[in-house]
Amino acid sequence: MDLLPARAVMVLHLGFLAYVVGGGVLLRWWPRTVFLHLAAVGWGFTSVLIPLRCPLTALEDTLRARAGAPSLGPGGFIDHYLENVVYPERYTPLVRAVVAGIVVASWVGLARSGGLRRRPSGAGSRCRSEGPGTGAGR
Repeated sequence: MDLLPARAVMVLHLGFLAYVVGGGVLLRWWPRTVFLHLAAVGWGFTSVLIPLRCPLTALEDTLRARAGAPSLGPGGFIDHYLENVVYPERYTPLVRAVVAGIVVASWVGLARSGGLRRRPSGAGSRCRSEGPGTGAGR
């Protein structure tokens, strides 16, 4: 069987990790996704603090097994694709601290800029046409 479904889950998993790290910045433009990002960060931090098996890892392992490929191993996605590939295993605590710092910094920056405040309808719209007698010259 083909590994394409397992690879699709791997790409989805990588996207999820990128969202955990950088999703706080995206909230500036998509504030309605705040609870989605909170859930993603909550899962990410919980799975680091309490060794939980990620459902995406389990799904990828199942698809890999169906294709006759080896399992990701007991360390899962991060150990298989990131540790000792992107960074040495001995830097894992540093990488985790940097990721946490990025998440916290993005949320603090968002809070300081007022990024999650509700804007009045039409505020900030650049597509609004201004008729005669309106605009900055009035």
